[in-house]
Amino acid sequence: MRLLYVCVEEAQEIGRRVATGVCPYCEGKVEAVDIESKWKFCCLPISYVNKRKYFCTLCSRRLVLYDYY
Repeated sequence: MRLLYVCVEEAQEIGRRVATGVCPYCEGKVEAVDIESKWKFCCLPISYVNKRKYFCTLCSRRLVLYDYY
């Protein structure tokens, strides 16, 4: 029995930088990580998505920002 992957997501880290603010859990520094993800269908690229994720440098938690209008 063969297992064939038709859709594949590849993620690559582009860069890191220090973000403003502190972690609400341990009051450590916050780091912004830029990630580029690529979706491929049968080795053909479908889409490119750039994301920015925030992490704490001390406790390594992923932090989520909420926009209130």
